[in-house]
Amino acid sequence: MSGLHEGAGPLRRGGVGLLACTAGIALANNYAVQPALGDVAHDTGTSAAAVGLVTTAALAGCIAGFAFLLPLADRVAPRRLVTGQLVLLATGLVLAALAPGLGLLLVAYVIIGAGASVSAGASTIAGRGVPSERRGAAVALVAAGMSAGILLSRLVGGALADAIGWRGMLLSFAGLVLLCAAGARLRLPAERPEPTGSYLATLTALPGLLRRHRTLRRAVLTGSLWYFAFSLIWVALTVRLAQPPYALDAAAIGLYSLAGALGFAALPVAGRLGDRFGTRAVICASMSAAAAGAALLCTGLDTPAVTAAGLALVDAGCFTAQAANQARILGIDPRRSGSLSGVYLLLYFLAGVVGSALAAPLIEAGGWPAASGAVLGALVLAGLLALRCDSADPGYAAERPGRERPGRPSRTGF
Repeated sequence: MSGLHEGAGPLRRGGVGLLACTAGIALANNYAVQPALGDVAHDTGTSAAAVGLVTTAALAGCIAGFAFLLPLADRVAPRRLVTGQLVLLATGLVLAALAPGLGLLLVAYVIIGAGASVSAGASTIAGRGVPSERRGAAVALVAAGMSAGILLSRLVGGALADAIGWRGMLLSFAGLVLLCAAGARLRLPAERPEPTGSYLATLTALPGLLRRHRTLRRAVLTGSLWYFAFSLIWVALTVRLAQPPYALDAAAIGLYSLAGALGFAALPVAGRLGDRFGTRAVICASMSAAAAGAALLCTGLDTPAVTAAGLALVDAGCFTAQAANQARILGIDPRRSGSLSGVYLLLYFLAGVVGSALAAPLIEAGGWPAASGAVLGALVLAGLLALRCDSADPGYAAERPGRERPGRPSRTGF
Protein backbone atom coordinates (compact mmCIF):
# COMPACT_ATOMS: atom_id res chain seq x y z
CA MET A 1 0.00 0.00 0.00
CA SER A 2 1.65 3.20 -1.13
CA GLY A 3 -1.25 5.60 -0.67
CA LEU A 4 -1.95 7.94 2.18
CA HIS A 5 -3.53 6.75 5.38
CA GLU A 6 -7.29 6.79 5.65
CA GLY A 7 -8.65 10.11 6.82
CA ALA A 8 -5.42 12.01 6.34
CA GLY A 9 -4.99 14.97 4.03
CA PRO A 10 -1.83 14.92 1.89
CA LEU A 11 0.92 17.35 2.84
CA ARG A 12 1.90 19.98 0.31
CA ARG A 13 5.46 20.20 -0.94
CA GLY A 14 7.67 21.29 1.93
CA GLY A 15 5.02 20.34 4.48
CA VAL A 16 7.25 17.87 6.35
CA GLY A 17 10.02 20.47 6.51
CA LEU A 18 7.57 23.02 7.90
CA LEU A 19 6.43 20.53 10.54
CA ALA A 20 10.06 19.76 11.46
CA CYS A 21 10.86 23.47 11.94
CA THR A 22 7.64 23.99 13.88
CA ALA A 23 8.33 21.03 16.16
CA GLY A 24 11.86 22.21 16.90
CA ILE A 25 10.90 25.81 17.62
CA ALA A 26 7.93 24.77 19.75
CA LEU A 27 9.87 22.26 21.86
CA ALA A 28 12.77 24.68 22.35
CA ASN A 29 10.53 26.83 24.52
CA ASN A 30 10.54 24.18 27.26
CA TYR A 31 14.29 24.67 27.71
CA ALA A 32 15.31 28.11 26.43
CA VAL A 33 14.75 29.89 29.75
CA GLN A 34 16.90 27.49 31.78
CA PRO A 35 20.24 29.36 31.39
CA ALA A 36 18.50 32.54 32.62
CA LEU A 37 16.77 31.06 35.69
CA GLY A 38 19.13 32.97 37.98
CA ASP A 39 18.03 36.26 36.40
CA VAL A 40 14.40 35.16 36.56
CA ALA A 41 14.75 34.45 40.29
CA HIS A 42 16.33 37.88 40.89
CA ASP A 43 13.74 39.80 38.89
CA THR A 44 10.74 38.05 40.40
CA GLY A 45 12.05 37.99 43.98
CA THR A 46 12.08 34.20 44.05
CA SER A 47 14.63 31.81 45.53
CA ALA A 48 16.84 29.82 43.18
CA ALA A 49 15.32 26.59 44.47
CA ALA A 50 11.75 27.73 43.92
CA VAL A 51 12.35 29.07 40.41
CA GLY A 52 13.53 25.61 39.44
CA LEU A 53 9.84 24.66 39.46
CA VAL A 54 9.58 26.42 36.10
CA THR A 55 11.13 23.36 34.45
CA THR A 56 8.71 21.09 36.29
CA ALA A 57 5.74 23.23 35.22
CA ALA A 58 6.79 23.02 31.57
CA LEU A 59 7.09 19.24 31.81
CA ALA A 60 3.70 18.97 33.52
CA GLY A 61 2.10 21.06 30.77
CA CYS A 62 3.75 18.94 28.09
CA ILE A 63 2.47 15.71 29.64
CA ALA A 64 -1.03 17.23 29.87
CA GLY A 65 -0.76 18.15 26.19
CA PHE A 66 0.10 14.58 25.27
CA ALA A 67 -2.93 13.31 27.21
CA PHE A 68 -5.55 15.88 26.20
CA LEU A 69 -4.39 17.67 23.03
CA LEU A 70 -2.52 15.05 21.01
CA PRO A 71 -5.66 12.87 20.58
CA LEU A 72 -7.21 15.84 18.77
CA ALA A 73 -4.95 14.96 15.83
CA ASP A 74 -7.50 12.23 15.09
CA ARG A 75 -10.41 14.71 15.02
CA VAL A 76 -9.22 18.18 13.98
CA ALA A 77 -7.77 19.37 10.68
CA PRO A 78 -3.95 19.74 10.89
CA ARG A 79 -4.20 23.39 9.87
CA ARG A 80 -6.51 24.26 12.77
CA LEU A 81 -4.84 22.06 15.36
CA VAL A 82 -1.25 23.14 14.79
CA THR A 83 -2.17 26.81 14.41
CA GLY A 84 -4.28 26.71 17.58
CA GLN A 85 -1.58 25.06 19.68
CA LEU A 86 1.04 27.49 18.44
CA VAL A 87 -1.18 30.44 19.36
CA LEU A 88 -1.61 28.84 22.80
CA LEU A 89 2.17 28.54 23.08
CA ALA A 90 2.73 32.16 22.08
CA THR A 91 0.12 33.26 24.65
CA GLY A 92 1.97 31.37 27.36
CA LEU A 93 5.26 32.98 26.36
CA VAL A 94 3.76 36.47 26.52
CA LEU A 95 2.25 35.73 29.95
CA ALA A 96 5.62 34.48 31.17
CA ALA A 97 7.35 37.59 29.86
CA LEU A 98 4.89 39.80 31.74
CA ALA A 99 4.82 37.72 34.95
CA PRO A 100 5.61 39.82 38.05
CA GLY A 101 6.12 36.79 40.31
CA LEU A 102 6.51 33.03 40.47
CA GLY A 103 2.78 32.19 40.59
CA LEU A 104 1.87 33.57 37.18
CA LEU A 105 5.18 32.36 35.77
CA LEU A 106 4.38 28.76 36.72
CA VAL A 107 0.90 29.02 35.22
CA ALA A 108 2.45 30.44 32.05
CA TYR A 109 4.91 27.56 31.81
CA VAL A 110 2.17 24.97 32.17
CA ILE A 111 0.55 26.67 29.15
CA ILE A 112 3.91 26.78 27.35
CA GLY A 113 4.45 23.07 27.94
CA ALA A 114 0.96 22.24 26.67
CA GLY A 115 1.55 24.33 23.56
CA ALA A 116 4.98 22.79 23.01
CA SER A 117 3.38 19.34 22.85
CA VAL A 118 2.42 20.33 19.30
CA SER A 119 5.81 18.84 18.40
CA ALA A 120 4.38 15.35 18.93
CA GLY A 121 1.32 16.23 16.87
CA ALA A 122 3.63 17.41 14.08
CA SER A 123 5.22 13.96 13.98
CA THR A 124 1.80 12.29 13.74
CA ILE A 125 0.64 14.62 10.97
CA ALA A 126 3.88 14.10 9.02
CA GLY A 127 3.59 10.33 9.23
CA ARG A 128 -0.02 10.36 8.07
CA GLY A 129 0.42 12.94 5.33
CA VAL A 130 2.95 11.05 3.20
CA PRO A 131 2.81 7.65 1.45
CA SER A 132 3.44 4.78 3.87
CA GLU A 133 6.77 3.84 2.28
CA ARG A 134 8.10 7.29 3.22
CA ARG A 135 6.66 7.38 6.74
CA GLY A 136 9.92 6.59 8.53
CA ALA A 137 11.81 9.34 6.73
CA ALA A 138 9.04 11.88 7.44
CA VAL A 139 8.88 11.04 11.15
CA ALA A 140 12.69 11.07 11.39
CA LEU A 141 12.88 14.54 9.81
CA VAL A 142 10.42 15.91 12.38
CA ALA A 143 12.38 14.16 15.12
CA ALA A 144 15.54 15.81 13.78
CA GLY A 145 13.82 19.18 14.09
CA MET A 146 12.85 18.38 17.67
CA SER A 147 16.38 17.31 18.60
CA ALA A 148 17.80 20.44 16.98
CA GLY A 149 15.36 22.51 19.02
CA ILE A 150 16.46 20.84 22.25
CA LEU A 151 20.14 21.05 21.30
CA LEU A 152 20.10 24.75 20.38
CA SER A 153 17.45 26.00 22.81
CA ARG A 154 19.72 26.69 25.79
CA LEU A 155 22.44 28.18 23.61
CA VAL A 156 20.09 30.57 21.78
CA GLY A 157 18.01 31.28 24.88
CA GLY A 158 21.09 32.15 26.94
CA ALA A 159 22.51 34.40 24.23
CA LEU A 160 19.23 36.27 23.76
CA ALA A 161 18.74 36.63 27.51
CA ASP A 162 22.21 38.19 27.81
CA ALA A 163 21.49 40.55 24.94
CA ILE A 164 17.89 41.68 25.60
CA GLY A 165 16.96 40.17 28.97
CA TRP A 166 14.97 37.05 29.70
CA ARG A 167 11.64 38.80 29.16
CA GLY A 168 12.77 40.06 25.76
CA MET A 169 14.00 36.57 24.93
CA LEU A 170 10.56 35.10 25.65
CA LEU A 171 8.84 37.74 23.53
CA SER A 172 11.27 37.00 20.68
CA PHE A 173 10.38 33.33 20.86
CA ALA A 174 6.68 34.25 20.91
CA GLY A 175 7.15 36.16 17.65
CA LEU A 176 8.93 33.18 16.09
CA VAL A 177 6.14 30.85 17.20
CA LEU A 178 3.54 33.11 15.60
CA LEU A 179 5.49 32.99 12.31
CA CYS A 180 5.25 29.20 12.48
CA ALA A 181 1.52 29.52 13.15
CA ALA A 182 1.15 31.62 10.02
CA GLY A 183 3.04 29.01 8.01
CA ALA A 184 0.85 26.23 9.40
CA ARG A 185 -2.27 28.20 8.55
CA LEU A 186 -1.13 28.60 4.96
CA ARG A 187 0.50 25.24 4.21
CA LEU A 188 -1.00 22.43 6.28
CA PRO A 189 -4.01 20.37 5.13
CA ALA A 190 -7.48 21.72 5.89
CA GLU A 191 -9.13 18.28 5.63
CA ARG A 192 -10.54 17.00 8.90
CA PRO A 193 -9.91 13.35 9.81
CA GLU A 194 -13.00 11.23 10.20
CA PRO A 195 -13.46 10.91 13.98
CA THR A 196 -14.13 7.45 15.44
CA GLY A 197 -16.25 8.79 18.33
CA SER A 198 -16.73 11.77 20.62
CA TYR A 199 -13.75 13.54 22.18
CA LEU A 200 -14.76 12.30 25.63
CA ALA A 201 -15.03 8.76 24.30
CA THR A 202 -11.58 9.16 22.76
CA LEU A 203 -10.10 10.18 26.10
CA THR A 204 -11.78 7.41 28.06
CA ALA A 205 -10.60 4.87 25.48
CA LEU A 206 -6.92 5.79 25.90
CA PRO A 207 -6.13 3.27 28.69
CA GLY A 208 -7.79 0.50 26.69
CA LEU A 209 -5.41 1.05 23.77
CA LEU A 210 -2.59 -0.51 25.78
CA ARG A 211 -4.70 -3.60 26.42
CA ARG A 212 -5.85 -3.83 22.82
CA HIS A 213 -2.53 -3.43 20.98
CA ARG A 214 0.43 -5.63 21.83
CA THR A 215 2.64 -3.55 19.54
CA LEU A 216 1.85 -0.45 21.59
CA ARG A 217 2.75 -2.24 24.82
CA ARG A 218 6.07 -3.30 23.37
CA ALA A 219 6.77 0.18 22.05
CA VAL A 220 5.95 1.72 25.44
CA LEU A 221 8.18 -0.69 27.34
CA THR A 222 11.22 -0.43 25.09
CA GLY A 223 10.86 3.33 24.62
CA SER A 224 10.43 3.90 28.35
CA LEU A 225 13.64 1.98 29.04
CA TRP A 226 15.80 4.06 26.76
CA TYR A 227 14.25 7.38 27.80
CA PHE A 228 14.72 6.39 31.45
CA ALA A 229 18.39 5.77 30.62
CA PHE A 230 18.72 8.99 28.60
CA SER A 231 17.25 11.15 31.36
CA LEU A 232 19.22 9.42 34.10
CA ILE A 233 22.60 9.78 32.39
CA TRP A 234 22.28 13.50 31.70
CA VAL A 235 21.14 14.43 35.21
CA ALA A 236 23.74 12.11 36.78
CA LEU A 237 26.45 13.65 34.59
CA THR A 238 25.50 17.16 35.70
CA VAL A 239 25.50 16.15 39.36
CA ARG A 240 28.78 14.26 39.22
CA LEU A 241 30.78 16.78 37.17
CA ALA A 242 29.78 19.54 39.61
CA GLN A 243 31.38 17.57 42.45
CA PRO A 244 35.09 17.21 43.28
CA PRO A 245 37.48 16.31 41.76
CA TYR A 246 35.90 17.76 38.60
CA ALA A 247 34.05 20.78 40.06
CA LEU A 248 33.04 22.07 36.62
CA ASP A 249 30.82 25.12 36.27
CA ALA A 250 27.50 25.09 34.44
CA ALA A 251 28.99 26.46 31.20
CA ALA A 252 31.63 23.73 31.03
CA ILE A 253 29.11 21.00 31.78
CA GLY A 254 26.77 22.47 29.16
CA LEU A 255 29.39 21.96 26.45
CA TYR A 256 28.81 18.22 26.72
CA SER A 257 25.32 18.79 25.33
CA LEU A 258 26.96 19.34 21.93
CA ALA A 259 27.40 15.57 21.84
CA GLY A 260 23.72 15.47 20.87
CA ALA A 261 24.70 16.76 17.41
CA LEU A 262 25.49 13.19 16.38
CA GLY A 263 21.91 12.15 17.08
CA PHE A 264 20.64 15.08 15.03
CA ALA A 265 22.86 14.07 12.09
CA ALA A 266 21.92 10.38 12.31
CA LEU A 267 18.14 10.84 12.29
CA PRO A 268 17.49 11.43 8.56
CA VAL A 269 19.67 8.43 7.65
CA ALA A 270 17.93 6.26 10.23
CA GLY A 271 14.53 7.27 8.84
CA ARG A 272 15.44 6.16 5.34
CA LEU A 273 16.91 2.90 6.65
CA GLY A 274 13.72 2.26 8.61
CA ASP A 275 11.65 2.64 5.46
CA ARG A 276 13.93 0.20 3.65
CA PHE A 277 14.70 -2.44 6.28
CA GLY A 278 11.93 -1.98 8.87
CA THR A 279 11.86 -0.35 12.28
CA ARG A 280 13.09 -3.47 14.09
CA ALA A 281 16.50 -3.26 12.41
CA VAL A 282 16.82 0.44 13.25
CA ILE A 283 15.81 0.00 16.90
CA CYS A 284 18.18 -2.96 17.44
CA ALA A 285 21.08 -1.12 15.80
CA SER A 286 20.27 2.03 17.76
CA MET A 287 20.25 0.20 21.08
CA SER A 288 23.55 -1.48 20.21
CA ALA A 289 25.12 1.93 19.59
CA ALA A 290 23.59 3.40 22.75
CA ALA A 291 24.78 0.44 24.86
CA ALA A 292 28.30 0.83 23.43
CA GLY A 293 28.20 4.49 24.45
CA ALA A 294 27.02 3.57 27.96
CA ALA A 295 29.86 1.05 28.22
CA LEU A 296 32.32 3.84 27.42
CA LEU A 297 30.73 5.99 30.14
CA CYS A 298 31.12 3.12 32.63
CA THR A 299 34.90 3.56 32.33
CA GLY A 300 34.64 6.88 34.19
CA LEU A 301 34.68 10.61 33.50
CA ASP A 302 38.42 11.31 33.69
CA THR A 303 38.85 11.55 29.91
CA PRO A 304 36.56 14.22 28.38
CA ALA A 305 36.93 12.84 24.85
CA VAL A 306 35.77 9.37 25.96
CA THR A 307 32.88 10.92 27.92
CA ALA A 308 31.81 12.98 24.90
CA ALA A 309 32.01 9.92 22.61
CA GLY A 310 29.92 7.88 25.03
CA LEU A 311 27.30 10.60 25.32
CA ALA A 312 27.20 11.02 21.53
CA LEU A 313 26.50 7.31 21.03
CA VAL A 314 23.85 7.22 23.77
CA ASP A 315 22.14 10.29 22.33
CA ALA A 316 22.29 9.06 18.73
CA GLY A 317 20.98 5.64 19.71
CA CYS A 318 18.09 6.99 21.76
CA PHE A 319 17.10 9.63 19.19
CA THR A 320 17.07 7.25 16.22
CA ALA A 321 15.28 4.51 18.17
CA GLN A 322 12.63 7.02 19.22
CA ALA A 323 11.96 8.08 15.62
CA ALA A 324 11.64 4.43 14.56
CA ASN A 325 9.36 3.67 17.50
CA GLN A 326 7.02 6.52 16.61
CA ALA A 327 6.86 5.36 13.00
CA ARG A 328 6.08 1.90 14.35
CA ILE A 329 3.17 3.27 16.42
CA LEU A 330 1.74 5.19 13.46
CA GLY A 331 1.41 1.89 11.61
CA ILE A 332 -0.84 0.28 14.24
CA ASP A 333 -4.05 2.15 13.37
CA PRO A 334 -3.59 5.34 11.31
CA ARG A 335 -7.10 6.55 12.20
CA ARG A 336 -6.12 6.68 15.89
CA SER A 337 -2.46 7.55 15.58
CA GLY A 338 -2.89 10.71 17.66
CA SER A 339 -4.41 8.77 20.53
CA LEU A 340 -1.84 5.98 20.27
CA SER A 341 1.01 8.50 20.26
CA GLY A 342 -0.55 10.30 23.23
CA VAL A 343 -0.57 7.11 25.32
CA TYR A 344 2.98 6.29 24.27
CA LEU A 345 4.45 9.73 24.95
CA LEU A 346 2.65 10.13 28.26
CA LEU A 347 4.24 6.94 29.62
CA TYR A 348 7.52 7.67 27.84
CA PHE A 349 7.92 11.05 29.54
CA LEU A 350 6.92 9.64 32.91
CA ALA A 351 9.76 7.13 32.56
CA GLY A 352 12.06 10.09 31.91
CA VAL A 353 10.83 11.73 35.11
CA VAL A 354 11.69 8.55 37.04
CA GLY A 355 15.15 8.46 35.48
CA SER A 356 15.80 12.10 36.36
CA ALA A 357 14.57 11.58 39.92
CA LEU A 358 16.81 8.53 40.49
CA ALA A 359 20.00 10.11 39.17
CA ALA A 360 21.05 12.02 42.28
CA PRO A 361 20.20 9.18 44.74
CA LEU A 362 22.22 6.73 42.61
CA ILE A 363 25.21 9.09 42.59
CA GLU A 364 24.84 9.50 46.35
CA ALA A 365 24.56 5.76 47.01
CA GLY A 366 27.03 4.26 44.55
CA GLY A 367 28.75 7.09 42.70
CA TRP A 368 29.20 7.23 38.95
CA PRO A 369 29.52 3.41 38.53
CA ALA A 370 26.00 2.91 39.93
CA ALA A 371 24.44 5.51 37.64
CA SER A 372 26.27 4.48 34.46
CA GLY A 373 25.69 0.79 35.23
CA ALA A 374 21.95 1.38 35.56
CA VAL A 375 21.95 3.17 32.21
CA LEU A 376 23.85 0.34 30.52
CA GLY A 377 21.47 -2.24 32.00
CA ALA A 378 18.35 -0.36 30.81
CA LEU A 379 19.72 0.03 27.27
CA VAL A 380 20.79 -3.62 26.99
CA LEU A 381 17.34 -4.72 28.21
CA ALA A 382 15.64 -2.44 25.67
CA GLY A 383 17.79 -3.92 22.90
CA LEU A 384 17.02 -7.50 23.96
CA LEU A 385 13.29 -6.79 24.05
CA ALA A 386 13.46 -5.22 20.60
CA LEU A 387 15.39 -8.23 19.27
CA ARG A 388 12.86 -10.62 20.80
CA CYS A 389 10.06 -9.18 18.65
CA ASP A 390 10.18 -11.07 15.37
CA SER A 391 9.24 -9.85 11.92
CA ALA A 392 5.69 -11.15 12.38
CA ASP A 393 5.05 -8.27 14.74
CA PRO A 394 3.05 -5.83 12.57
CA GLY A 395 4.50 -2.88 14.42
CA TYR A 396 7.87 -3.75 12.92
CA ALA A 397 6.43 -3.88 9.44
CA ALA A 398 5.22 -0.31 9.01
CA GLU A 399 5.95 -0.61 5.31
CA ARG A 400 3.52 -3.54 5.17
CA PRO A 401 0.38 -2.17 6.86
CA GLY A 402 -2.69 -4.16 7.61
CA ARG A 403 -0.98 -6.97 9.51
CA GLU A 404 -2.56 -5.94 12.80
CA ARG A 405 -6.28 -5.40 12.80
CA PRO A 406 -7.15 -2.11 14.44
CA GLY A 407 -9.38 -2.47 17.44
CA ARG A 408 -8.91 -6.23 17.79
CA PRO A 409 -7.47 -7.29 21.14
CA SER A 410 -4.26 -9.29 21.00
CA ARG A 411 -4.53 -12.86 22.21
CA THR A 412 -1.05 -13.01 23.64
CA GLY A 413 0.77 -11.23 26.39
CA PHE A 414 3.73 -8.91 25.94
